[in-house]
Amino acid sequence: MSTTIVFVDDEPEISALVRDYLQREDFRVLTEANGLDGLRLIRAEKPDLVLLDWMLPGKSGLDICKELREESSVPIIMLTAKSEEIDRVLGLEFGADDYIVKPFSLRELLARVKTVLRRASGVRDEGSSSINRGELTIDPGSHRIWKKGQEVFLTPTEFKILYLLASRPGTVYSRLQLLRQAMGEEYMYYERSIDTHVSNLRKKIEDNAGDPVYVQTVFGVGYRFGEMQ
Repeated sequence: MSTTIVFVDDEPEISALVRDYLQREDFRVLTEANGLDGLRLIRAEKPDLVLLDWMLPGKSGLDICKELREESSVPIIMLTAKSEEIDRVLGLEFGADDYIVKPFSLRELLARVKTVLRRASGVRDEGSSSINRGELTIDPGSHRIWKKGQEVFLTPTEFKILYLLASRPGTVYSRLQLLRQAMGEEYMYYERSIDTHVSNLRKKIEDNAGDPVYVQTVFGVGYRFGEMQ
């Protein structure tokens, strides 16, 4: 079965180029030009990956990203003309897995799509045994997590960070180590973005993100998973 990608962009030339290029690589690509229509399409199709333009009529890409993160762990790549560091961080804070600045090459886009899909599927290769830590149940086989029996939706990057830390409670990992294992060598220049991913993760799993019991900061070093009593 083909991997399905939904691409939401209001520039018809870009949509056609991206759709045709990715289809030649055996992806199934569905497009929409309006944010509201795009969100409906994503919810109906449940794609393997979403490509989102930042500025869209009807509903912005950031708002779509935020809504999807409340209900799904689908990988999301933002495509936008905004290139400032603060914009990239904002996209990550809203739950995007990657960020590509326009204009971009189709070859670069394909490489990023394959990397994000590989990162998402790679979690499932960790093994089938679930991990129970405190009120959390983490299942790498299905890439799902529950807190007090209630499912929590994490991005692929957030899940990999959590699974890595929870697998070895008390072990301290530097940002670079987490980045390398959660995102890959090609994302080494994103080192500080680990803080953003950790912040998002804490908001989802901690009762008090300001005083975390699961993902704890080791100042000057990195992060560790708290040792449960």
